[in-house]
Amino acid sequence: MKKIFAFLTALICCLSMWSFVPAAQSLTLDKEDGEYSIQVDLEGGSGKASVTTPTLITVKDGSVTAKIQWSSSNYDYMIVDGEKYLPVNEEGANSEFEIPVTALDEGMPVIADTTAMGAPHEINYTLTFYSESIGSKSQMPQEAAKRVVAVALVIIVGGGILNYFVNKRNRC
Repeated sequence: MKKIFAFLTALICCLSMWSFVPAAQSLTLDKEDGEYSIQVDLEGGSGKASVTTPTLITVKDGSVTAKIQWSSSNYDYMIVDGEKYLPVNEEGANSEFEIPVTALDEGMPVIADTTAMGAPHEINYTLTFYSESIGSKSQMPQEAAKRVVAVALVIIVGGGILNYFVNKRNRC
């Protein structure tokens, strides 16, 4: 009877410990829903590949996803925490993926499959997202370029209108 009791006690202890093991959680961020910029570093591979930084992160209900753009169009999928992600960009452009951010300020292991070497190869990389660099989406170079184009367009149109009136006045 003592052996059965000891066995049941050990079984209950093991089961109770197993039930309290936390499941893997995706990162949550205490920010308002929206888009932000963040610095990201890439390590691993041959050192020839890179990702655009700062990159865009999206916060929705506390969950964070990042838009990772590679320096090559040869990446056909990424694996994050065992989940496969396909490119979200147009064909022919540099490979771009929307992936969950599972860690800030520490290495986040990912796998990226490239066809650049002929046959597809899965390559292990580490992405590090820096929490203190989180800022407005407008800090991204792509957003600044859009503003420069818009200002240039306004100047060109304004100059054209001004030129029209000056020439019209000179003809009179």
